[in-house]
Amino acid sequence: MSFDKAQDLVQLAVMASGRRGVSLLEIEAEFGRTRRTAQRMIDALQTCFPLVRHETDDEGRRRWILPVSAVAQFLTPTADELVAVSAAIEELRLAGNTTEATRLRSFEAKVRALIPGPARARLAPDEEALLEALGHAARPGPRPAVQPDVDAAISKALKGGCQLRIQYPGRGGRLATPRTVEPYGLLLGVRRYLVARDTAKPEAGLLHYKVEEIETAECLNEGFVIDPGFSLRAHAQKAFGSYVNDSDAADVTWRFTPAAAARARRFVFHPTQTVEEGEDGSLTVRFTASGSLEMCWHLYAWGDAVEVLKPESLRARVQDHRRSDFESLP
Repeated sequence: MSFDKAQDLVQLAVMASGRRGVSLLEIEAEFGRTRRTAQRMIDALQTCFPLVRHETDDEGRRRWILPVSAVAQFLTPTADELVAVSAAIEELRLAGNTTEATRLRSFEAKVRALIPGPARARLAPDEEALLEALGHAARPGPRPAVQPDVDAAISKALKGGCQLRIQYPGRGGRLATPRTVEPYGLLLGVRRYLVARDTAKPEAGLLHYKVEEIETAECLNEGFVIDPGFSLRAHAQKAFGSYVNDSDAADVTWRFTPAAAARARRFVFHPTQTVEEGEDGSLTVRFTASGSLEMCWHLYAWGDAVEVLKPESLRARVQDHRRSDFESLP
């Protein structure tokens, strides 16, 4: 058996040790194999692990199940996996999600505690080297300031489906006032926005509160029901960055010069974008979104290497700020 096939067999054994086991359809999807190859993999699994049993699920599919004890020795995490967890914790911290970062750090500690001593000693050098290398790729630059108490209250309210009382300033720098809101989710970006419905203004629909401007937050015992048709992912796709404003939504068209096209191809400016290659080597990107101010911030970094074709309002805002003396593109 080749090394690659041995790795696949171990991975299959781990999948089979799950609560519901594994089906042929799941093997095909996970390994990108044909039905016949998936059947051969099951044969190999049964040969190497005699404790494998099979049963038929509610949908009439056969599933193969392996006791966890049979694969326990293969469940020690790799150095790459441990480093990935450490990196995720740091990303959460930098994004201002201190509550989730703390919980993931606690999970990491539990996983490490379950690693046998000898294996832990073998992993340490590789993990240290990977962490050092990853440190050179850490995300620098400004990031949102965080308030742990506010973040913890928001996290608790979101998970519990509870109302949230926040102290939030009004428009134009007016003093902060208490508001009771029903939190739907968080949008993360240059700024963090709490998507919520103000109980005192139900007709206003979903509003967006800058997390960094929330002075205090308290999770209440009063629950609420989220609109069953709401999708945070779909809601986020209405925006270019993290700010959603339906009245600002527009069809957007940007054309990058031939000199900048190669760099622009490496970006996904919006999940719904379409891209068109020009005969002169230019690149035209189209999408529909709100957030013209965040678009201006991003477009400025491209200097005169990008031209706004649509909408006209965005074109007018950036036209006089296109520079030719930037030493590098984003």
